[in-house]
Amino acid sequence: MADEQEIMCKLESIKEIRNKTLQMEKIKARLKSEFEALESEERHLKEYKQEMDLLLQEKMAHVEELRLIHADINVMENTIKQSENDLNKLLESTRRLHDEYKPLKEHVDALRMTLGLQRLPDLCEEEEKLSLEPACHVTSKFTEMHQYALCAKLRVGPGTPKSPNGSKMNEERKSMWSSAAHNPSCWPE
Repeated sequence: MADEQEIMCKLESIKEIRNKTLQMEKIKARLKSEFEALESEERHLKEYKQEMDLLLQEKMAHVEELRLIHADINVMENTIKQSENDLNKLLESTRRLHDEYKPLKEHVDALRMTLGLQRLPDLCEEEEKLSLEPACHVTSKFTEMHQYALCAKLRVGPGTPKSPNGSKMNEERKSMWSSAAHNPSCWPE
């Protein structure tokens, strides 16, 4: 009977060992599955971090591009302001010269009239005419300022050849004035 009891104990122990071994195998399988999931998640995390690094690099490239664009905008704003200042200075200089020219021409015309000579043609009457016209409408979107500029324009005939620098000039007129300078007899009376 003692042997039977001992055998029963051993069978109970074997049954418990079997149950525990099965339980251990299930946990081992779950553990293996968890390790695989862990390795997979680590790989994904590494890929995510690499993607984040690439996105940050791209962001920094765009930030640098925007910084360069802002720098270019600042340079253009300064260039426009300087150009507006230069234009205003030139306009003022042109007005002063025109104001200086008008009384001088009137005086010369008066002197010519006393000698019986014809008046000199006005600027607007010459073939190549240099005239002051309200022609340039300058608008500054940065200063919200509108200026009407008096522009000096050189006008020539339609068939006038171009000079090497690209502007038009009237060769006949040029040669006429050149010969007139050397031969006062061809001056108009």
